[in-house]
Amino acid sequence: MARIIAIANQKGGVGKTTTCVNLAASLAAMGKRVLLVDLDPQGNATMGSGVNKYELEHSVYDVLVEAATISTVAQAAAEGGFDVLPANGDVTAAEVELINEDGRERRLRAALGKVQADYDLVLIDCPPSLNLLTLNGLVAADGVIIAMQCEYFALEGLSALLDTIEQVRSSVNVALEVEGILRTMYDPRNSLTNDVSAQLHEHFGDKVFRTVIPRNVRLAEAPSHGVPAMHYDRYSRGSRAYMALAGEMIRREERGDGAGPAAGIGGQA
Repeated sequence: MARIIAIANQKGGVGKTTTCVNLAASLAAMGKRVLLVDLDPQGNATMGSGVNKYELEHSVYDVLVEAATISTVAQAAAEGGFDVLPANGDVTAAEVELINEDGRERRLRAALGKVQADYDLVLIDCPPSLNLLTLNGLVAADGVIIAMQCEYFALEGLSALLDTIEQVRSSVNVALEVEGILRTMYDPRNSLTNDVSAQLHEHFGDKVFRTVIPRNVRLAEAPSHGVPAMHYDRYSRGSRAYMALAGEMIRREERGDGAGPAAGIGGQA
């Protein structure tokens, strides 16, 4: 059965979608069967995987309103080696249509349950907001990877997100755990980056991934070509970082220490 991991942060521009696409490709390169679920109406993960969001007949919207199944909507990211449940602007309408529906926050979880045996890992790209779509991602997930930049205001956003994760865990998904905190757009020459990184290690210990994702022009260029960075420039620092992250995740899973409760995380790295 696939482990389902949501990549989340209510702050935009932190490398969340970049992480979803490149982590999916890296895990696939390591022999894992991966499904990438795009829950963001912007459809950036869809386009970055080589699927044209403007030509979709069906999307994750149809899955959420129970008009189609994941197996009929998902498409292959040919060069990435993984499957994509695509999204476009239609997904916004799902929030409106589901607003008065019972169990609306469990729609994605129910749909994934039907294909969970077909994959080793499911990655969910959540929107940069704490809305019904993100709630569906958190309710469906076993774990959450929090992608964040090492900036001052990121710590405030992290606290709010952890509160949300704990609320979901205590109400509708008791199995939800923090998979890890991923430092993105990392520049060790910046003193603030190092200060915030040190604070993360102090408060969250080994929940902070050892792997950091550097600022890298190849990571920024790859989406315009519709391929993950490793298929655009496999030797770039960004590509190698995501391969390292995939390896770290697999090792954590093998050791059985990949996740922990959303609250009460402590210890030194």
